[in-house]
Amino acid sequence: MKVNFKYGIRTYSGSLDEMTYASYRKNTICIGRKKVKPRITENNTLIGSKTKNLAAIYASISAPYKQELKQYAQLNTANVPKGNLPPNGYALWVKMMFNFEKSDPEHIDLTTLTYTDLQTVGDSIISIASAVTNGFLAKVPGADTLTANM
Repeated sequence: MKVNFKYGIRTYSGSLDEMTYASYRKNTICIGRKKVKPRITENNTLIGSKTKNLAAIYASISAPYKQELKQYAQLNTANVPKGNLPPNGYALWVKMMFNFEKSDPEHIDLTTLTYTDLQTVGDSIISIASAVTNGFLAKVPGADTLTANM
C-alpha cells in the first residue's frame, strides 16, 4: 500500500513495528507492507556455516596480509559502480574465498577448511598479488606489489 507520513516526511526505508517500508522513484513514493520473517532454508544454514568458518580463519591470518587487504580495497574503488559503497578488505577476502571454492568444489569446502589447509593448498591465493594473477580478485593497478603471505 502507498504510505503518506506526517510532518513533511516524504519516504522511509526500513522496518518499524509490524511494517516494512521501501522508497521508490527517487524517494518520492513510499510503499508499506506487513513485516514477514523469512524462513530458514538449507542454503541459509550452509552459507552461515561457511561464513562462520571463514571468520575463524580470518582471525588467524597475518597482520601484514590484512593490511594489504585494506590497501587492495582502496585500490579496488575503480571497480565499484558509482553511488555504491566500496567493499572493505574482509568483504573482498570472503569473496575471494568463495571464488576459490568455486574453482575446485570437489576438494575445497569452506565449511571444513582450516588455516593450515590454506597454507598447503592455497598457493594461488597465498598473497593478494597471486590471487589477482589467478583471477580470484579483480585486477587493479598496483595489486602486483601486495605480496605479504597469508
